[in-house]
Amino acid sequence: MRLRHICLAALLASLGGAATAGTLSCPDLAKAVQVNACPTDDELRTTYSGFCSDSAKAYANQTDSCIRYEDYREMKNVAMWESKDGVFSSYVSCNLPLDKVKASKAMAMSVLRQGKLTKLVCSYPNDINFTYRTKSDCSISNANTCVDNPATCQATCD
Repeated sequence: MRLRHICLAALLASLGGAATAGTLSCPDLAKAVQVNACPTDDELRTTYSGFCSDSAKAYANQTDSCIRYEDYREMKNVAMWESKDGVFSSYVSCNLPLDKVKASKAMAMSVLRQGKLTKLVCSYPNDINFTYRTKSDCSISNANTCVDNPATCQATCD
């Protein structure tokens, strides 16, 4: 019984530390990793046919990307990426060369509220946005530094 209480206390202490983010900086994309493979052209054509032939989507006016296969491909030809520590994630276009993604430097940091969720978004060239999601409140510090040198942008999350 005593061992169970000690294990439970240790587990709760470790979870408490993991739930607090503290100070966060935009990730270095040179160290980011691609989590899943880019879809093949066959996979994209199959999902295009399935998605765009769904009558419910057509009646709900949710088929804007179905006018041309090229539009659908542009929207869906993405792969999940994560920062080295796995804290930030993004869907990055598979049309971008790997070296271009890895060489990207942060341009800005912003905090967005979406219901109870807070999104800390780091913006990079070529429409790349790495996002940290939390239920905590976040605020950006060094706002003046962000304008001069976005790589030094930092946010604090409770």
